Amino acid sequence: MADGAVNFLLDKLTTVLMQKASLLGDASDEIEEIKLELESMRSFLRDAERRKERSESVETWVSQVREVAYEAEDIIDEFIHLKNRKRIKNGFKVVLQDVVNFPKNMTTRHQISSKLQKIKAKVHEVSERSKRYDFDQHEEGRTRNVASGRWKHYAESSSFVDEDEIVGMEENSEQLFGWLTEEEPRRTVISIVGMGGLGKTTLVTRVFNNQVIKRHFDCGAWISVSQIYGIDELLRSMIKEIFHTAQVPIPSNLGSMSYRYLIGLLIDYLHQKRYVIVLDDVWSIDLWSKIRGAFPNNRYGSRIVLTTRDGNVAASIGIGSHVHHLQPLQEKDAWALFCKKAFWDDPEHKCPRELQPLAEAIVKKCEGLPLAIVAVGGLMCSRSKRIGEWKTVFESLNWQLSYNPMLERVKGILLLSFNDLPFYLKHCFLYCCVFHDGYPIKRKKLIRLWVAEGFIKERKGMTMEEIAEEYLMELILRSMIQVTETNDAGRVKTCRVHDVMRELALTTSEKENFCAAYDGSQSKLEGRIHRLSIYNTGETIQLSSTMLRHLRSFFVFPTDMYSSFSLNAFSSKFKLLRVLNLEGVPVETIPTTLVELFNLRYLNLRDTKIKELPKSMERLNNLQMLDVWKTNLKRMPNGISKLSNLRHLFTCSKQDPDSESINVLSGMQAPNGIWNIRTLQTLACIEAETELLQQIANLANLKRLEITKLRAVDGPKLCSSIERMTGLIRLGVTATKTEEQLQLEALTTPPSFLQKLKLVGRLNRSSVPGTQERL
Repeated sequence: MADGAVNFLLDKLTTVLMQKASLLGDASDEIEEIKLELESMRSFLRDAERRKERSESVETWVSQVREVAYEAEDIIDEFIHLKNRKRIKNGFKVVLQDVVNFPKNMTTRHQISSKLQKIKAKVHEVSERSKRYDFDQHEEGRTRNVASGRWKHYAESSSFVDEDEIVGMEENSEQLFGWLTEEEPRRTVISIVGMGGLGKTTLVTRVFNNQVIKRHFDCGAWISVSQIYGIDELLRSMIKEIFHTAQVPIPSNLGSMSYRYLIGLLIDYLHQKRYVIVLDDVWSIDLWSKIRGAFPNNRYGSRIVLTTRDGNVAASIGIGSHVHHLQPLQEKDAWALFCKKAFWDDPEHKCPRELQPLAEAIVKKCEGLPLAIVAVGGLMCSRSKRIGEWKTVFESLNWQLSYNPMLERVKGILLLSFNDLPFYLKHCFLYCCVFHDGYPIKRKKLIRLWVAEGFIKERKGMTMEEIAEEYLMELILRSMIQVTETNDAGRVKTCRVHDVMRELALTTSEKENFCAAYDGSQSKLEGRIHRLSIYNTGETIQLSSTMLRHLRSFFVFPTDMYSSFSLNAFSSKFKLLRVLNLEGVPVETIPTTLVELFNLRYLNLRDTKIKELPKSMERLNNLQMLDVWKTNLKRMPNGISKLSNLRHLFTCSKQDPDSESINVLSGMQAPNGIWNIRTLQTLACIEAETELLQQIANLANLKRLEITKLRAVDGPKLCSSIERMTGLIRLGVTATKTEEQLQLEALTTPPSFLQKLKLVGRLNRSSVPGTQERL
């Protein structure tokens, strides 16, 4: 992850140097030097990341790189913060020259200069240290991942699993058997897709070794494709296996044959045969395009089976293919498999009654993942049958998965998927660890958080939210994130991370100070953790000052233990906080010191009890998302209209259930001038006012608009504005009272990209947008 931290920081420094030149003043030279030093260091990092598992000294260096990148980011942000604080204290009427110059206060000048000099020296020192390790650059082409070398034979070993250990694969086996033997004469590619450890290789092995299958095909080969194979080496392995099985002499010059001759040799041998080829554990999306020419489409009913963790690989095959997404074991099958391993010495593999609750909890934690079930079952069979010992293992399962040698295979296999991710996806994936175990992760919320954290790199022609959604879909296709719910349009609504993968990811996150979870079991959290999730009552939270100073994200998740929560003890120490999430927590007040959080991008107060926001909200100049949905807030400060970077605004106050209005939820009056925030994409639950309805068309980037309390007389004004909002995707309009009619017939040309329309109020057929043209 050090390469991720450095790449992330380099992107940030580039942006800072381009956009903040006037603000940086003389310090731009210092920051430029830090940037150049990090760029020269980056060339060593990727190789070092691969070698750290084999060398403690290299691992130490990688850790130092990561920490110096984090520290540099903190100092740069603190510098920007101090400069802006100077501007704010002087008021917004200062001239540009006062902003450009360094503060006259010599103490502040010395503090800034000293910190920049110190971090520049530290970056240089760490960079020089890398040269002592003499990283071999020639390893770049030979191997992509140390872990893949350690675990590349795991797939092959799956071929030797006892039939007695195979549970719950009957339906999957029948499906694969049917595709292999169906009468379709064309060459067909069958892709088995699923996360690591799900049993893809075991399933294919079981069917491939079936005697009916062996008699059905003239020849075949099983190739374990790993991340270290080159295409020529892959083709040679295939030729060797096919020729050896058929007892055909292998050409003596096979080792010197070029790619073209290797392809030709395979075509010559296979073109009149019905063949079956298994390509196990495929990672590269372009592998098929490079080797497909070796498999003649001879209309003899030949089949190619590949297993992969990446849905993109299966999708790249195109026409003439089947894709089977392997699912976790059902609860009954998972229990049977666990009992076979944990109680192997019992003739009936029966779990003792006193251990059953704990055993069931352990199996549930494995969530139907055969690799984890078999490994944990093997671990438990080595334990005594005492309840206390089983309870200890269950409560320390996180540690067991990460550090127990008996479960090392689980860790190694699952982390292959993580190690294969590009750095920007590693950040996004690990960020899922901030959510409580079992907490449904909403797609839109996750996307907005990624944007607020700065994980999304801008791309011409796309919003950052659209790019973030691409990232999410890539993680889903790579089997790193699971979809748990979709909306009516088939898009992801909520998602989650498999429990076992989450435990491993959480260990990685904590080790690398990326994020940590606090449930009250620790007496006090220390260190420079950058993202923190709290799962316990606020009265017991004890966080060190060092942690608070470096914290970037702070999440509090409500539990049954919560009675009250206060930010007062923490807010004054949050110097660089970007994300503050208090959704569902019974917080009643927001301290005025909140407006000093210059870095704050994301503020979620949904479902809290707050009644007012600090009056000087305009000081949160970097705020991108403000959510006060279903709070006791009745009015927002007008300063919100000065938040020039605001992208999403959710406003909705709780209302008296006896109200005459249509819904219990009530819109909120928009701050005057809200239509001047050109970055705004979401404006939810805003009361219809004449000036707002006339000016709202200025929000050219608006994607979602929800208007409440619309009077019939104001319908034409709203329609006129909506017709000019060409990018609108979601529109909601609620009448002011139950008997009020929605007059929207003036909307003759609805926005072209509108996907969701919600109308609440009395409707005539002619008042539905766009219908009059069809009458």
